[in-house]
Amino acid sequence: MKFIEEYDKTDIKPCAATIGCFDGVHTGHRYLVKQVRDIADEKGLKSALITFPIHPRQVMQADYMPELLSCPAQKTSLISSLDSDYCIVLPFTKEFSQLTAREFMELLHNRYNVRALVIGYDHRFGHNRTETFEDYCRYGQELGMSVIKAEPLKCDITDTFISSSAIRKLLKCGDVVTANRFLGYNYYIDGTVTDGHKIGRKIGFPTANIIPSCPEKLIPANGVYAVRVPMSNTAYKGMLNIGNRPTLNNGSNISIEVHIIDFSGDIYHHPLRIEFISRIREEIKFASMEELIEQLEKDKTIISKIE
Repeated sequence: MKFIEEYDKTDIKPCAATIGCFDGVHTGHRYLVKQVRDIADEKGLKSALITFPIHPRQVMQADYMPELLSCPAQKTSLISSLDSDYCIVLPFTKEFSQLTAREFMELLHNRYNVRALVIGYDHRFGHNRTETFEDYCRYGQELGMSVIKAEPLKCDITDTFISSSAIRKLLKCGDVVTANRFLGYNYYIDGTVTDGHKIGRKIGFPTANIIPSCPEKLIPANGVYAVRVPMSNTAYKGMLNIGNRPTLNNGSNISIEVHIIDFSGDIYHHPLRIEFISRIREEIKFASMEELIEQLEKDKTIISKIE
C-alpha cells in the first residue's frame, strides 16, 4: 500500500475508492475495503481508501474531545495491513469542510483519479452533509464517476451492524468480548509505566500504573479485566483494574493499573501495551484490605484459567 499525503498529488492511477475516518479499522471497514477491491478488479482499476489525519469534528469544534478506537499511529499501522493500493490522507481544514459534495467529488475525480466511489451504507459527506446518495449518483454521472453503495456488515451473533459507534458503546459498558469480535482483534491501549502508590506490592499484587500514550483514546468502563500483556516476545496474562480504587479512598481520580501474572522485573517508565480479553467484574468497595486481597486471589484464579 502506498500512502499519499500531499494535497496536490496527481500521479495516482485510475482507482476505485471509499471515504471514511476508519477509526479502529474494524471488521466492517475491512469488509468495505474488500468490496472496493472487488469493484476495482472488476473495472480494471487500482483501489484506494481516503481518510483524514484527525477527526473532522476536531477541526470544526475546538473543544471536541474524540473517543478514539485507534490513535493516528495505531490507525496507520492497521490500515497498512489492508488490501488496498493507496491510502489517500486528506488534510481536513475549515476551508476543506466548506466544500459541497459535488466539489469534493470533483476534487476526487480530477486530482486523485477516482473513477468509482464506493460509499458506506450510512456515510454522508459535503458541507452540512445535506445531500443524499441519489445526489451523489447524479454528480457522479455528470463527472464520469461510478457511485456504488456498499453493503454493511452485520454481526451474526448480535444481529447488529458493525460500526465504530457500536464498538464505542460496547467498550463503555465493559463488553470487550463483543467489541473484540467487531474489531477483529483485541482492543488495546498503549502507555508508559509510571510510579504509583506501591500499595499493590505490599499486599502481594504489584501493579504497573499506566499513563495512556494517546489521551484521546477511549478507556473501557471501570472494572477488573483479564488482559494480555506482550513483552519481549512473551505474552503474559494480566489482571487490570480501571477505576478510582474505592477501598483505598483514591477519590475521583481514575487509575489504570495492571498486575502481570508470573512476571517480575523493573518496567518503570517503559512502554507497555495492554490488550483487553474480558471483563471479570465491576469495581467494588470492600470493607477491609483483607476482603480486597481475598477477592484479588479469586480474580487471579479466574484470569489464570482464561485462554
